[in-house]
Amino acid sequence: MRPTLPPGLYGMADATFGDPVLLGRALARGGCRVVQLRAKQATPAERLAMATALLQALADTGALLVVNDDVDVAARSGAHGVHLGQGDGELARARARLGPDALIGRSTHDLAQVDAAVAEGADYIGFGPVFPTRTKVDADPVVGLEGLARACARSGVPVVAIGGLRREELARLATCGAHGWAVVWDLLRHAVGGERALVEAAADFVRAVPRAEVRSPVRGD
Repeated sequence: MRPTLPPGLYGMADATFGDPVLLGRALARGGCRVVQLRAKQATPAERLAMATALLQALADTGALLVVNDDVDVAARSGAHGVHLGQGDGELARARARLGPDALIGRSTHDLAQVDAAVAEGADYIGFGPVFPTRTKVDADPVVGLEGLARACARSGVPVVAIGGLRREELARLATCGAHGWAVVWDLLRHAVGGERALVEAAADFVRAVPRAEVRSPVRGD
């Protein structure tokens, strides 16, 4: 059975901030229920080893593992799904490779892309950047909270806010209708203090928005 995307904090185990296996485990221990492996500079073999190890590390936490960009690694590692950017191929091909039970997300940056992703059959979408981001030098134009709200109203699948997110903005993302939020720099910067520091930071980010405030997606016109 295909899993449902958990609401709230969407963890990013980004290899630019350290060992993604340790990062992902810490995020899950802090209460994050979905973790994306992002290791863009790794070779496919290295990425597969990371995904396999991370899946094992998450096994007793109940957190889902999603692999960024790489459908083959997602399939071979047994991850719960894959997240595709705009240039990462057709969703139908990913579905054929991963099967009906995989969770497949698509990054989107405007309403036309939202419509296309939903029509493709994406299980959820990332939308943004909501704010200027430190982690992408070629980021798309900032959409702001108003743009996020329009995307959430438009989409019939869960929307994960992406791009430049900080803890103090999380409650506002929820009021826009976001189902989740992928925080990178403002959370992973705590990894310099060690795994315990990141666990505590993740728990703080999870508590920042009471679950009751996270909205379900509603189809808009």
